[in-house]
Amino acid sequence: MDILSLADTLEILDLSHNRLDALPDELRQLHKLKILFASNNRFETLPEVLGECTNLEMVGFKANRISRVPENSLPPRLRWLILTDNRIETLPETLGERPRLQKLALAGNRLTDLPKSMAKLTNLELVRISANQLSECPEQLLDLPKLAWIAFSGNPFSRSDLRIESVPLMQSSSFTLQEVLGQGASGVISKAVWNEDQTHFPDEIAVKVFKGEVTSDGYPEDELHACLKAGEHPNLVKPLAQVDENGYLALIMNLIPPHYRNLGLPPCFQSCTRDNFPEGVSLSIEQIDKIVQQMVSVFNHLHDQQVCHGDLYAHNTLYDEDANIIFGDFGAASMYHMLTETQQEKIRQIERRALHHFIDDLLSICAEADQQKLKFMRLKQKATH
Repeated sequence: MDILSLADTLEILDLSHNRLDALPDELRQLHKLKILFASNNRFETLPEVLGECTNLEMVGFKANRISRVPENSLPPRLRWLILTDNRIETLPETLGERPRLQKLALAGNRLTDLPKSMAKLTNLELVRISANQLSECPEQLLDLPKLAWIAFSGNPFSRSDLRIESVPLMQSSSFTLQEVLGQGASGVISKAVWNEDQTHFPDEIAVKVFKGEVTSDGYPEDELHACLKAGEHPNLVKPLAQVDENGYLALIMNLIPPHYRNLGLPPCFQSCTRDNFPEGVSLSIEQIDKIVQQMVSVFNHLHDQQVCHGDLYAHNTLYDEDANIIFGDFGAASMYHMLTETQQEKIRQIERRALHHFIDDLLSICAEADQQKLKFMRLKQKATH
């Protein structure tokens, strides 16, 4: 194994998009290895050698054929585990013996329950369990003290017969897609124009065409339903119509003005669950206050509709120079009206933590000139609690 010559320096190893179904035992000799990606391969079992990699923190085996996760296959220092889109029915109780675990992606498997030991994962902050076969809401997750981002749609316990008809059905032949505006795990957003004059809709629109397969957050149809259930709010992307044809699912939306830009950048390896911001970007304390007030309003609106966004982050927020925001991306959203009152309150509490992290992240880029104001605000806030 030539790669062993890098044992004293190699920290990141990407083996994705191959035909691998096993890893050599010599992998344990890569004692500096922190991150291993092996997505889109042919693994049927999560390799046990991973559990012998003493410094391995991030493990990604998305889109394999994994049905078995041995109890000793999980690295002792595990922080971030991605097993999305596999065939896993059960997970070992040893998962709860990984106290550093912060981020866990399990969407698109065949899980019927979760290990009770997960109640001990006191550092877990983000979890994706959508698109599985969970028949009961996993109570062991709802009481975790740091959990802030959760997605659980597409399970038997969260299934809903609710039909949302807040926007009309349209034919895909009624519009023409133009340039691509952006794309994510669940679909592609394009600018579009109507093929015939419309009296009820704007001339220019945006259309999100869903890819149709399970994503890291769940099923596209669950995203669509949650977005429609959320309804209208001044700071949410406005849905106008939907397309539901054989093999073609799409959401027609208001076109966001071009002067809006992303508020943040997604988490990186180091930050794990927390957003980043472009180098040199700062906001005045007045801008932060205005943005926070709008996001609090969005939060209250969503939970009044019994929708958990699941991805409340600055990187899913657009803003303009006047600190007006537009919030979107419902890929991780889950409707929770079918849960008990106690469970519903716990879901709200989980997302409230995400809101607090959102505020803290914005305060981290407060302009230098406003730092004294910020210190005063924090002292005042501390004194009132």
